[in-house]
Amino acid sequence: MKKVVIIGGGYAGIYALRELTKNKNIKITLIDKQTFHNLQPEVYDLIANKSNFADVTIDLTTLCAGFNHNHLEFKNLKVTNIDKINQKIYSEEQETVEYDYLIIAAGTRTFFPPTIEGLNIAHDLKKLQWAMYFKQCFENELFRKVQNEAKTCDGTHIVVVGAGLSGVEIAAEMAYNSKKIFKRGNFSCDNLKISIISSSVSILPGLSHKLISMSQARLKSLGINVITNTKLTKCENGFAYLSNGTKINYSFLIFTGGIEASNIDETSNIEKNSKGQYVVNEYLQTNEYENIFAVGDIAQIKNDKDEIMPPNVTIARITGTTAGKNILNIINNKKLIRCNPKLEGILIALGGKYAVGDLFGIIQVKGILAYLIKKYVFSSYRTPLLKLIKTGYSKLKKQ
Repeated sequence: MKKVVIIGGGYAGIYALRELTKNKNIKITLIDKQTFHNLQPEVYDLIANKSNFADVTIDLTTLCAGFNHNHLEFKNLKVTNIDKINQKIYSEEQETVEYDYLIIAAGTRTFFPPTIEGLNIAHDLKKLQWAMYFKQCFENELFRKVQNEAKTCDGTHIVVVGAGLSGVEIAAEMAYNSKKIFKRGNFSCDNLKISIISSSVSILPGLSHKLISMSQARLKSLGINVITNTKLTKCENGFAYLSNGTKINYSFLIFTGGIEASNIDETSNIEKNSKGQYVVNEYLQTNEYENIFAVGDIAQIKNDKDEIMPPNVTIARITGTTAGKNILNIINNKKLIRCNPKLEGILIALGGKYAVGDLFGIIQVKGILAYLIKKYVFSSYRTPLLKLIKTGYSKLKKQ
Protein backbone atom coordinates (compact mmCIF):
# COMPACT_ATOMS: atom_id res chain seq x y z
CA MET A 1 0.00 0.00 0.00
CA LYS A 2 1.45 3.38 -1.04
CA LYS A 3 2.07 5.84 1.78
CA VAL A 4 1.26 9.54 1.19
CA VAL A 5 2.18 12.14 3.82
CA ILE A 6 0.99 15.75 4.00
CA ILE A 7 2.97 18.14 6.20
CA GLY A 8 0.71 21.05 7.12
CA GLY A 9 -3.00 21.16 7.92
CA GLY A 10 -3.68 24.60 6.45
CA TYR A 11 -5.78 25.42 3.39
CA ALA A 12 -3.47 23.80 0.83
CA GLY A 13 -2.96 20.70 2.95
CA ILE A 14 -6.69 20.25 3.52
CA TYR A 15 -7.48 20.60 -0.20
CA ALA A 16 -4.80 18.00 -0.97
CA LEU A 17 -6.25 15.71 1.69
CA ARG A 18 -9.77 15.99 0.28
CA GLU A 19 -8.46 14.92 -3.11
CA LEU A 20 -6.31 12.05 -1.84
CA THR A 21 -9.14 10.47 0.18
CA LYS A 22 -10.86 9.60 -3.11
CA ASN A 23 -8.43 6.68 -3.32
CA LYS A 24 -9.31 4.18 -0.57
CA ASN A 25 -6.27 1.98 -1.27
CA ILE A 26 -3.52 4.30 -0.06
CA LYS A 27 -2.34 5.17 3.42
CA ILE A 28 -2.58 8.91 4.16
CA THR A 29 -0.92 10.66 7.10
CA LEU A 30 -1.53 14.33 7.89
CA ILE A 31 1.13 15.92 10.10
CA ASP A 32 0.87 19.28 11.83
CA LYS A 33 2.48 20.80 14.90
CA GLN A 34 -0.92 22.29 15.77
CA THR A 35 -4.02 20.24 16.52
CA PHE A 36 -6.26 22.50 14.47
CA HIS A 37 -6.60 24.11 11.06
CA ASN A 38 -6.49 27.89 11.57
CA LEU A 39 -8.95 29.74 9.33
CA GLN A 40 -6.52 32.64 9.04
CA PRO A 41 -8.65 35.08 6.97
CA GLU A 42 -11.30 35.04 9.71
CA VAL A 43 -8.97 35.65 12.66
CA TYR A 44 -9.63 39.38 12.40
CA ASP A 45 -13.26 38.69 13.26
CA LEU A 46 -11.96 36.99 16.40
CA ILE A 47 -9.93 40.06 17.34
CA ALA A 48 -12.97 42.27 16.70
CA ASN A 49 -15.21 40.11 18.92
CA LYS A 50 -17.39 38.91 16.05
CA SER A 51 -16.43 35.27 16.66
CA ASN A 52 -14.67 32.97 19.12
CA PHE A 53 -11.77 30.57 18.60
CA ALA A 54 -14.14 27.67 17.80
CA ASP A 55 -15.42 29.66 14.82
CA VAL A 56 -11.97 30.08 13.30
CA THR A 57 -10.56 26.59 13.81
CA ILE A 58 -11.16 23.10 12.43
CA ASP A 59 -10.04 20.24 14.68
CA LEU A 60 -7.68 18.02 12.69
CA THR A 61 -8.22 14.84 14.72
CA THR A 62 -11.99 14.81 14.21
CA LEU A 63 -11.58 16.03 10.62
CA CYS A 64 -9.46 13.03 9.66
CA ALA A 65 -11.82 10.71 11.51
CA GLY A 66 -14.73 12.19 9.57
CA PHE A 67 -13.48 11.11 6.15
CA ASN A 68 -14.72 7.79 4.80
CA HIS A 69 -11.22 6.37 4.63
CA ASN A 70 -9.86 3.46 6.66
CA HIS A 71 -6.19 4.32 6.21
CA LEU A 72 -6.11 7.99 7.19
CA GLU A 73 -4.50 9.29 10.36
CA PHE A 74 -3.51 12.60 11.91
CA LYS A 75 -0.24 13.00 13.80
CA ASN A 76 0.40 16.02 16.00
CA LEU A 77 4.15 16.33 15.40
CA LYS A 78 6.72 19.06 14.82
CA VAL A 79 8.85 18.05 11.84
CA THR A 80 12.58 18.57 12.28
CA ASN A 81 14.10 16.82 9.28
CA ILE A 82 13.18 15.01 6.06
CA ASP A 83 15.39 12.19 4.82
CA LYS A 84 14.64 12.33 1.08
CA ILE A 85 16.81 9.34 0.20
CA ASN A 86 15.27 6.92 2.69
CA GLN A 87 11.90 8.72 2.52
CA LYS A 88 11.51 9.27 6.24
CA ILE A 89 10.25 12.23 8.25
CA TYR A 90 11.73 12.91 11.68
CA SER A 91 10.01 14.86 14.43
CA GLU A 92 10.80 16.67 17.66
CA GLU A 93 8.72 14.02 19.43
CA GLN A 94 11.18 11.33 18.26
CA GLU A 95 8.56 9.71 16.03
CA THR A 96 9.48 8.71 12.46
CA VAL A 97 6.99 8.62 9.59
CA GLU A 98 7.74 6.91 6.28
CA TYR A 99 6.40 8.04 2.91
CA ASP A 100 6.33 7.12 -0.75
CA TYR A 101 4.94 10.52 -1.74
CA LEU A 102 5.14 13.74 0.23
CA ILE A 103 3.20 17.01 0.03
CA ILE A 104 4.79 19.93 1.89
CA ALA A 105 2.07 22.44 2.79
CA ALA A 106 3.46 24.04 5.95
CA GLY A 107 2.60 27.62 4.97
CA THR A 108 4.34 30.83 5.98
CA ARG A 109 4.92 33.00 9.01
CA THR A 110 5.39 36.72 9.50
CA PHE A 111 8.93 37.86 8.71
CA PHE A 112 10.45 40.07 11.40
CA PRO A 113 13.50 41.82 9.86
CA PRO A 114 16.45 41.53 12.25
CA THR A 115 17.64 44.94 11.06
CA ILE A 116 14.73 46.67 12.87
CA GLU A 117 15.94 47.21 16.42
CA GLY A 118 13.44 46.29 19.12
CA LEU A 119 11.08 44.40 16.82
CA ASN A 120 11.52 41.27 18.93
CA ILE A 121 8.68 42.58 21.14
CA ALA A 122 6.16 41.97 18.35
CA HIS A 123 4.15 38.77 17.96
CA ASP A 124 3.04 36.82 14.90
CA LEU A 125 -0.74 37.29 14.55
CA LYS A 126 -0.78 34.46 12.00
CA LYS A 127 -0.54 32.21 15.04
CA LEU A 128 -3.89 31.82 16.78
CA GLN A 129 -2.51 31.96 20.31
CA TRP A 130 -0.98 35.39 19.67
CA ALA A 131 -4.13 36.62 17.92
CA MET A 132 -6.10 35.68 21.06
CA TYR A 133 -3.47 37.34 23.26
CA PHE A 134 -3.68 40.51 21.20
CA LYS A 135 -7.51 40.41 21.37
CA GLN A 136 -7.24 40.48 25.18
CA CYS A 137 -4.70 43.34 25.07
CA PHE A 138 -6.96 45.34 22.79
CA GLU A 139 -10.02 44.79 24.99
CA ASN A 140 -8.06 45.60 28.16
CA GLU A 141 -6.81 48.83 26.59
CA LEU A 142 -10.35 49.92 25.79
CA PHE A 143 -11.53 48.96 29.27
CA ARG A 144 -8.73 50.95 30.94
CA LYS A 145 -9.78 54.02 29.00
CA VAL A 146 -13.37 53.68 30.22
CA GLN A 147 -12.27 52.80 33.76
CA ASN A 148 -10.16 55.96 34.11
CA GLU A 149 -12.09 58.39 31.94
CA ALA A 150 -13.34 60.53 34.84
CA LYS A 151 -9.79 61.12 36.10
CA THR A 152 -7.74 61.07 32.94
CA CYS A 153 -8.36 60.53 29.27
CA ASP A 154 -4.93 59.75 27.93
CA GLY A 155 -4.74 59.06 24.25
CA THR A 156 -4.30 55.47 23.08
CA HIS A 157 -2.34 54.98 19.88
CA ILE A 158 -2.18 51.65 18.07
CA VAL A 159 0.41 51.44 15.30
CA VAL A 160 0.04 48.82 12.57
CA VAL A 161 3.23 48.33 10.54
CA GLY A 162 2.54 46.84 7.13
CA ALA A 163 -0.28 47.86 4.81
CA GLY A 164 -0.87 44.62 2.96
CA LEU A 165 -4.08 42.66 3.35
CA SER A 166 -3.39 41.63 6.96
CA GLY A 167 -2.45 45.10 8.15
CA VAL A 168 -5.34 46.87 6.44
CA GLU A 169 -7.95 44.35 7.60
CA ILE A 170 -6.84 44.32 11.22
CA ALA A 171 -6.60 48.13 11.39
CA ALA A 172 -10.11 48.49 9.94
CA GLU A 173 -11.62 45.91 12.30
CA MET A 174 -10.04 47.52 15.38
CA ALA A 175 -11.14 51.00 14.37
CA TYR A 176 -14.70 49.90 13.67
CA ASN A 177 -14.95 47.81 16.83
CA SER A 178 -13.63 50.53 19.13
CA LYS A 179 -15.99 53.13 17.64
CA LYS A 180 -18.89 50.73 18.12
CA ILE A 181 -17.99 50.13 21.79
CA PHE A 182 -17.58 53.83 22.60
CA LYS A 183 -20.82 54.74 20.83
CA ARG A 184 -22.80 51.90 22.38
CA GLY A 185 -21.73 52.85 25.90
CA ASN A 186 -21.67 56.62 25.25
CA PHE A 187 -18.21 56.72 26.80
CA SER A 188 -16.56 60.13 26.73
CA CYS A 189 -12.96 58.95 26.51
CA ASP A 190 -13.07 57.88 22.89
CA ASN A 191 -9.72 59.26 21.70
CA LEU A 192 -8.25 56.00 20.46
CA LYS A 193 -6.06 56.54 17.42
CA ILE A 194 -4.89 53.99 14.87
CA SER A 195 -2.07 54.56 12.39
CA ILE A 196 -1.04 52.22 9.60
CA ILE A 197 2.43 52.47 8.09
CA SER A 198 3.20 51.37 4.54
CA SER A 199 6.72 51.13 3.13
CA SER A 200 5.19 51.44 -0.36
CA VAL A 201 3.71 54.52 -2.01
CA SER A 202 0.20 53.29 -1.14
CA ILE A 203 -1.63 50.74 0.95
CA LEU A 204 -2.25 47.27 -0.55
CA PRO A 205 0.74 47.33 -2.94
CA GLY A 206 0.24 45.22 -6.03
CA LEU A 207 -3.55 45.48 -6.08
CA SER A 208 -5.59 47.50 -8.57
CA HIS A 209 -5.88 51.27 -8.28
CA LYS A 210 -9.65 50.94 -7.87
CA LEU A 211 -9.33 48.55 -4.91
CA ILE A 212 -6.72 50.75 -3.29
CA SER A 213 -8.90 53.82 -3.73
CA MET A 214 -12.00 52.14 -2.26
CA SER A 215 -10.01 50.78 0.68
CA GLN A 216 -8.32 54.12 1.31
CA ALA A 217 -11.71 55.85 1.46
CA ARG A 218 -12.99 53.32 3.98
CA LEU A 219 -9.94 53.68 6.22
CA LYS A 220 -10.34 57.45 6.13
CA SER A 221 -14.00 57.17 7.15
CA LEU A 222 -12.91 55.06 10.14
CA GLY A 223 -10.45 57.76 11.20
CA ILE A 224 -7.33 55.70 10.51
CA ASN A 225 -4.15 57.66 9.86
CA VAL A 226 -2.35 56.24 6.81
CA ILE A 227 1.40 56.91 6.49
CA THR A 228 2.90 55.80 3.16
CA ASN A 229 6.38 55.54 1.66
CA THR A 230 7.78 55.15 5.18
CA LYS A 231 9.56 52.33 7.00
CA LEU A 232 9.83 51.39 10.63
CA THR A 233 13.48 51.62 11.69
CA LYS A 234 13.38 51.07 15.46
CA CYS A 235 11.07 50.36 18.42
CA GLU A 236 12.11 51.62 21.85
CA ASN A 237 10.36 52.57 25.10
CA GLY A 238 6.93 52.89 23.51
CA PHE A 239 8.16 54.87 20.51
CA ALA A 240 8.25 53.81 16.87
CA TYR A 241 11.02 55.51 14.90
CA LEU A 242 10.29 55.99 11.21
CA SER A 243 12.47 56.46 8.16
CA ASN A 244 11.00 59.92 7.54
CA GLY A 245 12.68 61.16 10.73
CA THR A 246 9.60 61.17 12.94
CA LYS A 247 8.78 59.07 15.98
CA ILE A 248 5.36 57.97 17.15
CA ASN A 249 4.35 57.19 20.71
CA TYR A 250 2.31 53.97 20.76
CA SER A 251 0.32 51.97 23.30
CA PHE A 252 1.04 48.80 21.37
CA LEU A 253 2.42 47.92 17.98
CA ILE A 254 1.39 45.27 15.47
CA PHE A 255 3.81 44.12 12.78
CA THR A 256 2.34 42.55 9.64
CA GLY A 257 5.05 43.39 7.13
CA GLY A 258 6.24 40.57 4.93
CA ILE A 259 6.26 36.78 5.12
CA GLU A 260 8.76 33.95 5.02
CA ALA A 261 8.21 30.26 4.47
CA SER A 262 7.98 28.00 7.50
CA ASN A 263 11.31 26.24 7.94
CA ILE A 264 10.53 22.57 8.55
CA ASP A 265 13.77 21.12 7.22
CA GLU A 266 16.90 23.15 7.95
CA THR A 267 19.23 20.71 6.18
CA SER A 268 17.12 20.60 3.02
CA ASN A 269 18.91 20.32 -0.31
CA ILE A 270 15.75 21.27 -2.19
CA GLU A 271 15.92 24.57 -4.09
CA LYS A 272 14.24 27.55 -2.39
CA ASN A 273 13.83 31.22 -3.25
CA SER A 274 14.89 34.20 -1.12
CA LYS A 275 11.73 33.91 1.01
CA GLY A 276 12.44 30.27 1.75
CA GLN A 277 9.68 29.01 -0.54
CA TYR A 278 10.24 25.75 -2.40
CA VAL A 279 10.79 26.12 -6.15
CA VAL A 280 8.45 23.73 -7.99
CA ASN A 281 7.73 22.79 -11.60
CA GLU A 282 4.42 23.08 -13.44
CA TYR A 283 3.22 19.87 -11.77
CA LEU A 284 4.13 21.22 -8.29
CA GLN A 285 6.99 18.76 -7.88
CA THR A 286 10.25 19.94 -6.37
CA ASN A 287 13.03 20.05 -8.93
CA GLU A 288 15.17 17.54 -7.05
CA TYR A 289 12.57 14.89 -6.11
CA GLU A 290 9.62 13.86 -8.26
CA ASN A 291 7.83 12.28 -5.30
CA ILE A 292 7.94 15.48 -3.20
CA PHE A 293 5.40 18.21 -3.92
CA ALA A 294 5.14 21.69 -2.37
CA VAL A 295 1.89 23.64 -2.36
CA GLY A 296 0.26 26.78 -1.02
CA ASP A 297 2.20 29.60 0.61
CA ILE A 298 5.35 27.53 1.19
CA ALA A 299 5.88 27.10 -2.56
CA GLN A 300 6.86 29.56 -5.29
CA ILE A 301 3.87 29.17 -7.59
CA LYS A 302 3.93 30.50 -11.15
CA ASN A 303 1.25 30.73 -13.84
CA ASP A 304 1.79 29.97 -17.53
CA LYS A 305 3.08 33.53 -18.04
CA ASP A 306 5.89 32.79 -15.59
CA GLU A 307 4.40 35.26 -13.10
CA ILE A 308 4.79 34.47 -9.39
CA MET A 309 1.36 34.20 -7.80
CA PRO A 310 0.62 35.88 -4.46
CA PRO A 311 0.01 33.59 -1.47
CA ASN A 312 -3.73 33.37 -0.76
CA VAL A 313 -6.56 30.89 -0.27
CA THR A 314 -7.35 30.62 -3.99
CA ILE A 315 -3.78 29.57 -4.82
CA ALA A 316 -3.81 27.18 -1.85
CA ARG A 317 -6.98 25.53 -3.16
CA ILE A 318 -5.71 25.17 -6.72
CA THR A 319 -2.25 23.89 -5.79
CA GLY A 320 -3.42 21.57 -3.01
CA THR A 321 -6.05 19.99 -5.24
CA THR A 322 -3.65 19.68 -8.18
CA ALA A 323 -0.93 18.04 -6.11
CA GLY A 324 -3.43 15.54 -4.72
CA LYS A 325 -4.64 14.69 -8.23
CA ASN A 326 -1.09 14.32 -9.52
CA ILE A 327 -0.07 11.88 -6.80
CA LEU A 328 -3.12 9.77 -7.56
CA ASN A 329 -2.28 10.00 -11.27
CA ILE A 330 1.27 8.77 -10.63
CA ILE A 331 -0.06 5.84 -8.58
CA ASN A 332 -2.57 5.00 -11.36
CA ASN A 333 -0.01 5.49 -14.18
CA LYS A 334 -1.89 8.45 -15.60
CA LYS A 335 -0.64 11.72 -17.08
CA LEU A 336 0.21 14.56 -14.71
CA ILE A 337 -1.84 17.76 -14.69
CA ARG A 338 -0.14 21.11 -15.19
CA CYS A 339 -0.93 23.77 -12.62
CA ASN A 340 -1.84 27.11 -14.16
CA PRO A 341 -3.44 29.08 -11.30
CA LYS A 342 -5.68 32.07 -11.93
CA LEU A 343 -6.94 34.50 -9.33
CA GLU A 344 -10.72 34.56 -9.27
CA GLY A 345 -10.82 37.80 -7.37
CA ILE A 346 -10.04 39.35 -4.03
CA LEU A 347 -12.25 40.43 -1.14
CA ILE A 348 -11.00 42.63 1.70
CA ALA A 349 -12.86 42.93 5.03
CA LEU A 350 -12.78 46.53 6.24
CA GLY A 351 -14.62 46.62 9.54
CA GLY A 352 -18.15 45.62 10.45
CA LYS A 353 -20.30 44.44 7.57
CA TYR A 354 -18.22 46.29 5.02
CA ALA A 355 -15.77 44.94 2.46
CA VAL A 356 -14.40 45.81 -0.94
CA GLY A 357 -13.65 43.40 -3.72
CA ASP A 358 -12.59 42.74 -7.26
CA LEU A 359 -14.25 39.78 -8.98
CA PHE A 360 -12.40 38.21 -11.90
CA GLY A 361 -10.80 41.58 -12.66
CA ILE A 362 -14.11 42.73 -14.13
CA ILE A 363 -16.49 43.77 -11.34
CA GLN A 364 -15.67 45.90 -8.31
CA VAL A 365 -17.96 45.68 -5.29
CA LYS A 366 -18.02 47.42 -1.94
CA GLY A 367 -20.09 47.73 1.20
CA ILE A 368 -22.40 45.04 2.54
CA LEU A 369 -22.63 43.28 -0.84
CA ALA A 370 -18.89 42.62 -0.87
CA TYR A 371 -19.11 41.56 2.78
CA LEU A 372 -21.88 39.04 2.04
CA ILE A 373 -19.94 37.62 -0.90
CA LYS A 374 -16.87 37.20 1.32
CA LYS A 375 -18.97 35.45 3.97
CA TYR A 376 -20.48 33.15 1.36
CA VAL A 377 -17.04 32.17 0.07
CA PHE A 378 -15.89 31.42 3.61
CA SER A 379 -19.03 29.45 4.41
CA SER A 380 -18.74 27.35 1.25
CA TYR A 381 -15.30 26.24 2.45
CA ARG A 382 -16.09 25.83 6.16
CA THR A 383 -19.50 24.12 5.99
CA PRO A 384 -18.27 20.82 4.41
CA LEU A 385 -15.46 20.70 6.97
CA LEU A 386 -17.92 21.21 9.83
CA LYS A 387 -19.91 18.22 8.60
CA LEU A 388 -16.74 16.14 8.54
CA ILE A 389 -15.65 17.07 12.07
CA LYS A 390 -19.14 16.37 13.42
CA THR A 391 -19.03 12.95 11.76
CA GLY A 392 -15.52 12.38 13.08
CA TYR A 393 -16.50 13.46 16.59
CA SER A 394 -19.43 11.02 16.65
CA LYS A 395 -17.23 8.22 15.32
CA LEU A 396 -14.52 8.80 17.96
CA LYS A 397 -17.07 8.97 20.80
CA LYS A 398 -18.43 5.56 19.85
CA GLN A 399 -15.03 3.93 20.15
